[in-house]
Amino acid sequence: MKELLRTNDPTVLAFATALLDSEGIDWFAFDVNMSVLEGSIGIMPRRLMVLDRDLFMAEAVMRDGEIDLGRV
Repeated sequence: MKELLRTNDPTVLAFATALLDSEGIDWFAFDVNMSVLEGSIGIMPRRLMVLDRDLFMAEAVMRDGEIDLGRV
């Protein structure tokens, strides 16, 4: 799996997963349960992962949805 997106913003994560779902791209969210350790203050970013073979298409979907991936 490859990291597609890292964010602290739950609305960005929800939008990104909706876009991926609409294109039939499988994804998995890492670090979702870290709120137990951080005390739900939102300092630990959640990571959105996709399969290696889907990374190129997933990045294109994020660009089309105007989601900043933090890459140049």
